[in-house]
Amino acid sequence: MRSDLDHLPERQQRELERVRAILLEEFDKAIARATQPHKRGGKVYKIVLFGSYARADWVDEPENGYQSDFDLLVVVSHEDLTDIADYWYLAEDRIARDPDIARPVNLIVHSLDQVNQSLARGEYFWVDIARDGIALYELHGHPLATPRPLTSADAHRMAREYLEHWLPSADTFFQNASDNVARGRPIEAAFLLHQATERLYICFLLVQTLYFPRSHNIKFLRSLAEDKEPRLVAAWPRETKHDRARFERLKRAYVEARYSASYAITGDDLIWLGERVAALRDLIETVCLERIEVLQGAARPD
Repeated sequence: MRSDLDHLPERQQRELERVRAILLEEFDKAIARATQPHKRGGKVYKIVLFGSYARADWVDEPENGYQSDFDLLVVVSHEDLTDIADYWYLAEDRIARDPDIARPVNLIVHSLDQVNQSLARGEYFWVDIARDGIALYELHGHPLATPRPLTSADAHRMAREYLEHWLPSADTFFQNASDNVARGRPIEAAFLLHQATERLYICFLLVQTLYFPRSHNIKFLRSLAEDKEPRLVAAWPRETKHDRARFERLKRAYVEARYSASYAITGDDLIWLGERVAALRDLIETVCLERIEVLQGAARPD
């Protein structure tokens, strides 16, 4: 895996160095509080930049609402060290508030065993990272496994099954959201729209890459999905502050619509969000069917 960042402007290089330092500092603090030996002796094996900044096709237009995120994989020595709340929340919070880091940072954390098992299964998400990723930090002696190609037949079967499960699930949540709008229950409708959106992105990521991060952050899921398929950008207009705020309100609904008495959303917001989720649904169905058709062609014997 390469480690050079020469293709990035100096500012982005400095930001990544700052992110790297925060992750390592906060992890050291977290394991110092642990009592179990495998946690107290835990290690970060790798911090890997992947996605658009690794491939050199990022977008940096924050004034228009279009700015690629830094996508980072942290590889640790034990699965127990992947818990975000216990080991990575403070690092994420510091990064989000750091004035020297000018763009969002998305973090996924997995053990080396988890990553290597996925590589051994040939899962596309991990194969892409092994091929295109850039190591910001590496502890010597802990290599990634050599990817094994997934058979075309298995890839086609898995993608089709994911689509058949997740798209109807998203449709159910979307219909329930519409029903709650009609009943005058906007808070419940907002939560259900969030769930429909989350499931749509899960559907796409599984069909496309056979992986999705265990996250309810639809902004993170959107970033990963749009990185793989730029056509999905069209689902969410973001040129105006008002449109960006509406998406943020949907993002917040996962927690606040259930637990915060101050969460509020208007009927106009719900109509707009419903239209955008419907557009996202149609886009995702289209690109997923295209993907399955390609996989089916590859699986078909000559």
